[in-house]
Amino acid sequence: MLSSSTGRRAAAAGGRAAAQHSTRHPPEPQILSKECHTMTVFSSPASASRTFELRDGLSITVDERGDAAAAGGSAILLLHGGGGMQSVAGLAAALSENSYVITPTHPGFDGRTRPHWFDGVTDLALAYLDLLDVLELREVLVIGNSLGGWIASDMALYDVSGRLSALVVMNAVGISTDGPAKITDVRTLPPTEVGRLAFHNPNLLPDPATLSDAQKATAAANQSALELYAGEPYMHDPKLRRRLHRVTLPVLVLWGEQDGVVPAEYGRVYADSFANAYFQPIINAGHMPHVEQPHLTLDAVEAFIADKLAEVTTG
Repeated sequence: MLSSSTGRRAAAAGGRAAAQHSTRHPPEPQILSKECHTMTVFSSPASASRTFELRDGLSITVDERGDAAAAGGSAILLLHGGGGMQSVAGLAAALSENSYVITPTHPGFDGRTRPHWFDGVTDLALAYLDLLDVLELREVLVIGNSLGGWIASDMALYDVSGRLSALVVMNAVGISTDGPAKITDVRTLPPTEVGRLAFHNPNLLPDPATLSDAQKATAAANQSALELYAGEPYMHDPKLRRRLHRVTLPVLVLWGEQDGVVPAEYGRVYADSFANAYFQPIINAGHMPHVEQPHLTLDAVEAFIADKLAEVTTG
């Protein structure tokens, strides 16, 4: 498994950013989000939140888990999709048992500020590469779900400093495909239908009646941010697929087989677009396999680390 990383040396990175604040949080007993109402999560050490000022009014807030002091320069960067950071908090908790995990909240999500010029997936990808520079991290495994998988793919294309070691993309969006393997446009669908398409297990479907006004407002704001970053053209970059062959890092493409939003065949096309990728379906899971099948997802990620990154993590 990837080891912890220092991750706390922000001031040493040429003065380009500084930690604004640090807040300790106890482990969460459950996750609440628009995409997943509740789920059990793994126990983990307490997390810490820090906000970094990068440039031109851009700030990034990250949730840190795991033992950063046991560093070796490696880390896991975990990128969320449209449900916000809490939709991947369970996976972050599990991974942090053996790794240093950083989970940023995309600007515009969960009440975070977003400068007016910051409005695309490439902006997100470059911001997170800047963040890795600030934290002086190398050998970084990037894991992304949905929009997060698209950001991870873009990061690999722009990683001129060689900070990334591998990617895991889970039910990602971002590429255009021919034929029936297309993303379902959910913008005009009622929430109940979106939930039915996204989840295999109906017991995990969120009940809007149980959400507070604050939760509803956050969910609506998150969807507005998602639309800003990926709305037109809808959930893809027409040129991305043709560029991914340049990514030579090991890539694991994990896919919930029952995803009605982004079908499994789309995932196979995604995997084929990379130079060095492996496609692995996750049974009985929809758009968020880490939520519906957390143990299967964690096992797949850990096996990938052991098989594909052994020379990186031991050398």
